[in-house]
Amino acid sequence: MYPLVQNDRITDINWNGRQLWIDHLDRGRYCSNMILETTFIRQFTSHISNVVSLNFNKHTPLLEAEANGLRISIIHEAYAKSGRSISIRKSPPIKRLYDEIMIKQNYCTREMLDFLKNCVRAHMNIVICGQVGSGKTELLKYLTQFIPSNERVITIEDNLEIHYSTIHPDKDCIEIKVDPEHFSYTQAIKACLRQLPNWILLSESRGDEVRYLMESLTTGHYCMTTIHTDDVRKIPERIRNMIQDSYAAERIGRETYIFLDICVLIRKKIDDNGMIRRYIDQIGCFSSLKDGSQQRVKLFVKDGRFVDRILPEDIMDKFRMNEIIYPFEPVEERGGI
Repeated sequence: MYPLVQNDRITDINWNGRQLWIDHLDRGRYCSNMILETTFIRQFTSHISNVVSLNFNKHTPLLEAEANGLRISIIHEAYAKSGRSISIRKSPPIKRLYDEIMIKQNYCTREMLDFLKNCVRAHMNIVICGQVGSGKTELLKYLTQFIPSNERVITIEDNLEIHYSTIHPDKDCIEIKVDPEHFSYTQAIKACLRQLPNWILLSESRGDEVRYLMESLTTGHYCMTTIHTDDVRKIPERIRNMIQDSYAAERIGRETYIFLDICVLIRKKIDDNGMIRRYIDQIGCFSSLKDGSQQRVKLFVKDGRFVDRILPEDIMDKFRMNEIIYPFEPVEERGGI
């Protein structure tokens, strides 16, 4: 299995107890003819268990680990009745998305790219959503290159996937790895506010920590994060459902429209030949009047196509503040920033 791990074009390796399934950037998703022997599976599991100093048996049937750009999850056969299940997600410290590749593979249009670049330059707060494996973090990594090097970035993750310092060695960055038992997401967000960040990059918003992320935006910080949902218009409700305190959930739900700016949906489709296509399906913006009324998520990209180019005035104000007058065009052509 080592050659599969070493192959940068492979993103996921999954053993279901009988078959080895591979996600490949070029070949798509396919079933390998490689068979993992029971002895190898036990040795592999034992090695991972020793590395992270955790037991793995029918009483502690879930083993999770992170090492060398790999995120490993193993479920014991006492509960995975098809056989011991192994999932390996690869997140190497490289960028996979580049302008020409994105255009060539119909990931998005040039106009969409120019717009997203300008959103980062205008210090928009951006949420990237999609289902598991859709490539949310890869788009986030791509967008980080447009953050000025003199703006401090703090990344907060439980599994290191953004690799900001490696991808941008000349930029000011602090990378925080959370630990549920000793240093939680909530503690990390609170602590990072005392480290003078310009940007907070939260690899995934999935729990009550989103409440503190939203509160950090009220003090003038900027953020990018990802979230699991299949439509940008569901993001406010998804955020409300993450927050345990019902009163705070309602308040944060309203503030979502005020402090978040841009939302992007990445779609992943597998065709009949097993080929994987990832693309930008939706782009929208959160909009609210200054008195907090008329809150909405406005779509201007739907099904991978522009349906509108008229942005709400509060969004346009942020572009103008950063000397970007034509947000859908390359800033260089207009003599912007």
